Amino acid sequence: MLTQVAEGVLIHQSELLQNNAVVVRGRAGALLVDPGITDDEMRCLASDLSDTGQHPVAGFATHPDWDHVLWHGEFGDVPRYGTARCADVMREVRSRADWRAHAAAGLPPEIAQETPLDLFGLITALPAGTTHVPWDGPEVRVIEHPAHSPGHAALLIEDRGVLVAGDMLSDIFIPMLDDVDGANDPIEEYLTGLSLLEGVADRVDVLVPGHGSVAGADQIRVRIAQDRAYLHALRDGRAPDDPRIGPSAPPGWEWVSDIHAGQAQRLAER
Repeated sequence: MLTQVAEGVLIHQSELLQNNAVVVRGRAGALLVDPGITDDEMRCLASDLSDTGQHPVAGFATHPDWDHVLWHGEFGDVPRYGTARCADVMREVRSRADWRAHAAAGLPPEIAQETPLDLFGLITALPAGTTHVPWDGPEVRVIEHPAHSPGHAALLIEDRGVLVAGDMLSDIFIPMLDDVDGANDPIEEYLTGLSLLEGVADRVDVLVPGHGSVAGADQIRVRIAQDRAYLHALRDGRAPDDPRIGPSAPPGWEWVSDIHAGQAQRLAER
């Protein structure tokens, strides 16, 4: 079901991980951001779009995590943009002979048989210096930053006052760090990303995180501060006072505490 969050901006939320697919209405069709995550959900999204007289004319993947680079044949063969780094990551993934088995192994078991992978990761890189999504619709600014994953980008739908944050500023997920190779400084990278999002906060009326609840203008800086406090605690080796982990975690999301424990352990081992 599509839910309007601002003029011409709608979301479709997945059941399992509360992924927010974002639809931006344009003159000739819609921009579709991070659609997913099961075959039924994507068919439903395509049907809902058709019922409103819209069809996708472009897509965008905010970053190269599996649940943000999915696509369905019913969305059509249209450009699916991402940052150059995001596209490079997915090109490397798909270059491996066993990429499909590797991608399938990373899916949650609850939906492993329900997530289509044929069009997985087929991302068109935005040219260097591109500041806005190239499409016939409202101006959508691309805010690339190093937080969470390589090639991550938030989108600011400028004249609608909507920030599509990718996997940041969630009310159910703590900041998840990109520290796969151990060569980067994932906390500082994440703090850099938060600062870039904070820099546009005064222009935002609606925040759409990759997972969880949509927030209004009064909550944007609250979520930024919460994520920053978590990162500072993690960096300093302190136990975070964060409602998304521990006894105060939302019902059904207690496993997010395991993500925190793993991150704390890896940082301690460094």
